[in-house]
Amino acid sequence: MATENGLKGDTDFKVASTSKSCKEPEKGCSMNGENKKSETGKPDEKTNTVPFYKLFAFADPTDILLMIVGTIGAIGNGLSMPLMTILFGELTDSFGENQNNNEVVDVVSEVALKFVYLGVGAAVAGFLQVTCWMVTGERQAARIRGLYLNTILRQDVAFFDVETNTGEVVGRMSGDTVLIQDALGEKVGKFLQLMSLFIGGFVVAFIKGWLLTLVLLSSIPFLVIAGAVMSLIIANTASQGQNAYAKAATVVEQTIGSIRTVASFTGEKQAISDYNKFLVSAYKSGVYQGSVSGLGLGMVMLIMFCSYALAVWFGGKMILEKGYTGGQVVSVIVAIMTGSMSLGQASPCINAFASGQAAAFKMFETIERKPNIDAYDTKGKILEDIRGDIDFRDVCFSYPARPEEQIFSGFSLSIPSGTTAALVGQSGSGKSTVISLIERFYDPQAGEVLIDGINLKDFQLNWIRGKIGLVSQEPVLFTSSIRDNIAYGKEGATSEEIIAAAELANAAKFIDKLPQGLDTMVGEHGTQLSGGQKQRVAIARAILKDPRILLLDEATSALDAESERTVQEALDRIMVNRTTVIVAHRLSTVRNAQMIAVVHQGKMVEKELLKDPDGAYSQLIRLQEVNKQLEQAPDDKNGSDITEKLLRQSSLEISLKKSICRGSTGLPNGQNVADSVLTDAAAPPTIPSVQASEVSICRLASLNKPEIPVLLIGTIASIVNGLILPTYALLLSEVIKTFYKPPNELKTDSRFWALIFMALGLASLLAYPTETYLFSIAGCKLIRRVRSMCFEKVVHMEIGWFDEPEHSSGSLGARLSADAATLRALVGDALSQMVQSIVSAVAGLIIAFVASWQLALIVLALFPLIGIDGYIQVKFMKGFSAEAKMMYEEASQVANDAVGGIRTISSFCAEEKVMRLYKKKCERPMKTGIRRGLISGIGFGLSFFLMYSVYAASFYAGAQLVEHGHATFSDVFQVFFALTIAAVAITQSSSFGSDSSKAKTAAASIFSIIDQKSKIDPGDESGVTLENVKGEIELCHVSFKYPLRPDIQIFQDLCLAIPAGKTVALVGESGSGKSTVISLLQRFYDLGSGHITLDGVEIQKLQLKWLRQQMGLVSQEPVLFNDTIRANIAYGKGGNATEAEILAAAELANAHKFISSLQQGYDTVVGERGVQLSGGQKQRVAIARAIIKSPKILLLDEATSALDAESEQVVQDALDRVMVNRTTVVVAHRLSTIKNADVIAVVRNGVIVEKGKHETLINIKDCSYASLVALHLSASTA
Repeated sequence: MATENGLKGDTDFKVASTSKSCKEPEKGCSMNGENKKSETGKPDEKTNTVPFYKLFAFADPTDILLMIVGTIGAIGNGLSMPLMTILFGELTDSFGENQNNNEVVDVVSEVALKFVYLGVGAAVAGFLQVTCWMVTGERQAARIRGLYLNTILRQDVAFFDVETNTGEVVGRMSGDTVLIQDALGEKVGKFLQLMSLFIGGFVVAFIKGWLLTLVLLSSIPFLVIAGAVMSLIIANTASQGQNAYAKAATVVEQTIGSIRTVASFTGEKQAISDYNKFLVSAYKSGVYQGSVSGLGLGMVMLIMFCSYALAVWFGGKMILEKGYTGGQVVSVIVAIMTGSMSLGQASPCINAFASGQAAAFKMFETIERKPNIDAYDTKGKILEDIRGDIDFRDVCFSYPARPEEQIFSGFSLSIPSGTTAALVGQSGSGKSTVISLIERFYDPQAGEVLIDGINLKDFQLNWIRGKIGLVSQEPVLFTSSIRDNIAYGKEGATSEEIIAAAELANAAKFIDKLPQGLDTMVGEHGTQLSGGQKQRVAIARAILKDPRILLLDEATSALDAESERTVQEALDRIMVNRTTVIVAHRLSTVRNAQMIAVVHQGKMVEKELLKDPDGAYSQLIRLQEVNKQLEQAPDDKNGSDITEKLLRQSSLEISLKKSICRGSTGLPNGQNVADSVLTDAAAPPTIPSVQASEVSICRLASLNKPEIPVLLIGTIASIVNGLILPTYALLLSEVIKTFYKPPNELKTDSRFWALIFMALGLASLLAYPTETYLFSIAGCKLIRRVRSMCFEKVVHMEIGWFDEPEHSSGSLGARLSADAATLRALVGDALSQMVQSIVSAVAGLIIAFVASWQLALIVLALFPLIGIDGYIQVKFMKGFSAEAKMMYEEASQVANDAVGGIRTISSFCAEEKVMRLYKKKCERPMKTGIRRGLISGIGFGLSFFLMYSVYAASFYAGAQLVEHGHATFSDVFQVFFALTIAAVAITQSSSFGSDSSKAKTAAASIFSIIDQKSKIDPGDESGVTLENVKGEIELCHVSFKYPLRPDIQIFQDLCLAIPAGKTVALVGESGSGKSTVISLLQRFYDLGSGHITLDGVEIQKLQLKWLRQQMGLVSQEPVLFNDTIRANIAYGKGGNATEAEILAAAELANAHKFISSLQQGYDTVVGERGVQLSGGQKQRVAIARAIIKSPKILLLDEATSALDAESEQVVQDALDRVMVNRTTVVVAHRLSTIKNADVIAVVRNGVIVEKGKHETLINIKDCSYASLVALHLSASTA
């Protein structure tokens, strides 16, 4: 095969051409599909909005039809009020012309019947308006969510390195789409209704008195200017608020996704502080938005009342000079009143549009983004099969997140098909980058990567990825069952194939022991499995794919000696006739490779096997030989040999430095550590938010207690606003009287009432801004408080709580962002509007009773009909919104988990599978949303029918009273005006039914979190703290089961004493419970029985935060936060470490040198979950973080498993130094790590089966430890 490809003998590997120069990528250039504007000239975030029409860009023909029908309905509904003013004119004539005869009842009843017909028309129009717009809003929002996720999955890995992160994606999908749905759904129908009401009012006014109407139109330009300025400012402010919330969502995702690290380093306070910082920014935007909205609305009301003043004064003038009748002037004023009232009601719609436009900006920008490496691109070559020849030719590459740092500069490498090639070298030398380029996660800036002589870019991306299998250092499992996780390897895999793959990967044995077997749920991030078990599932997944090219990036690093040997055998079997690229630090893993390349700082410095006895590979071999010989030599013999070897170690390192320059270049590991999830559990999780109906508004209101003074003043302003319209109704009836007075009185009185109207306008200008500003403060503070309280409660929950699927980072993130925002429907705009509506209704009723108590009583008896309609609507809404909310949370979790593991999704071409699952999760909530639209439409239409029917009945009853002498003509109209205002107020308040039911559901969800009682609360200040910690630990008769798997006994009567200042090593098979000991020592879980003591005191009696501060944890899979290296190290000391302490910790952890070599040094941002660093670099930063804590007890869970031989030696030396006089618990598979421990404890089947020093245990015949050592040594020499 090699000869066929023009490759012979010694030319299998081509040494990097050092003469070839690569251009440094320009800092502003577009890389790997990056949008240029992300680097240069990024638009100011303050103006990030989309044009309104663009919100509907994703409507399909059905949506367009729904919008057309909804628009017709909204216009018809809006025109019903102006038509009512025409009927009102007829009624005025009917009463006026028949005041003193007995025909009044007959004449009025004819007009009253027309009111009923109008009611039927308005009901049908109202139903079409609300139903069509709600349904299309639901459909389009679901489509936008799907398109956004679809586009996110389509993006290249560079996009996730530079432009976004999981938290932001979840925040936008759960929070921003709600705002977009609001802006393109029922609010559009409402706005169209109000606008047609406004235009219709003016048309009727023109018909009745064009000259007077023309004069009144002079106020329109002022209204337009006030409205336009207001909406422009609101849109800009809304954009700032959305950006702040997106950043807050990132904090939530990072914290909950890394909750064990946060708990271990008592970082709860810091996480809450970071979260609150972004909430303050969002709060300021919200309050500013409210004050601008109030001021704009106040100006609109002032202009309106000034135009009424003009109408009264000029109307009087028209009666005197142009022969207008009083009825004409009244018709014009009433028509303009109903028309211009609609402008005031349009404010919430304008706010919703502004928020939707701001929220859509980033989402639509992403949807339109086409990456250079496009997972959905169907172009490209598809061959019958590939042989598997791999060629790197003069490759130049730097990571998009750090374009100034060159990883490869003229890198060349040739691997013939069917060959096993191993890449070795220091941690951070560029080995994993080779794998990333073969997978085409990135494209090189220069040079080519070829498979079978064809440029990788020329293949269809999904097809070529389907021929490549990847097993990474940090396995990414999805939160479904083990069966589903393995099935990701092959579309439509049978049970037999899945079982065979599990057998091959040595996973069948542990799977069979689980009660649910293959159907066992692995938990978020695979937390329900040990490191080794996760890795074996990942290997089974790759085996099932049956790839032509196999990429193994530290595939066996997490396994114990026995598992490693059997899995290595399995891998050896499946590597036959495949091109295999192995990245490994342990040279035992790569000894059987047909060819080995030593990579250093982006260059290949040596090829072939042991070619140069003084070369880099030979030195690496000899460095690990030191470890192996140390492991093999019993301490009671050959003591001088060991000393000599240890002395030789430093000279080996010196000669190695000559062979390979030791500077380390930072690069991402081939795999994103964000263990992602795809929730497809058989039974959907029961989310507490379903119990929505039980939450009282009083309880929610109690959260606003600190704002009582603000709310009181705001309520007073609302009451003033509520009184303005009934006062206007009263003034109007007085004005009608004035129009029928003698000329002299008419002239003076019309001026007087005009001034009163202007005073009413000034009152509005003061009351509206005061009301909206104060209620914005209360509403925004409530949202801030609720988010903060929830997040604080969440981070203080015990670790076991996060093991449950419904408490995953995606689900909780969605609840925090969407629920808190929905709560504003019960405060802020809605609460002030509610107070206003109630006051208007009550004031209207009082005026009506004073005018004619008999007529008012009759009408009042009919009012409950409207109330019952509103109540039924709210009840329906509540059930629907609870159900839909729960199901959308499940869909959010799917999205969250897919984005978190984007490299695994890309590698296994699982984008379509994710989308199918996501769409499936969205089907039911969308159907629920459509049902909700139908119910809302029926309720809305019915309320209009009932309102007009009440008018008809009241006029008929009024005619009867006039006929029998119990009321006058003016009394009836006073009652009519007052009740019109009351009815509008009641209709308005019932329209909040949909919002308030959503808010109550959200409140239930929020309180279900707030009411949780943490069983192990790190915020609990009670408990003992010891002045001097010796570090003596004892586990006495410990029994333990994981809360989520109560049928599996992990420990049964386990006893272990750990003396102060000593090192105890725990060994045993993968999954035997070694890491569980570390979890129990940190009190992540409480015991079933028995107790653990520190210095003789039970750890349950110690203050939890203090206890965890005494311990420093370095775990197998290091979790870093998306911040600078400096901030990540300082995290070990609560973020309060000095520069000197940070540098000292980095030096000790052998991290200072590689950090200093980075362009930004300690200010380098590590990326989401540390993706910008290699595995070994991440581990060294994690070790520095533990060292800076200066803990009394050190917990090392496979702390050096990710390091290469050289780094491992130096870090192990550093750890040896920091372990002095500290109690240390070491969990390890590698013998070299544990051999020098003071006590070695062998864990098997939940008990300690052996313990003692290495030299004692190794000499006991047939003991577990001796057989483990034998396995390890045979694996090393294999």
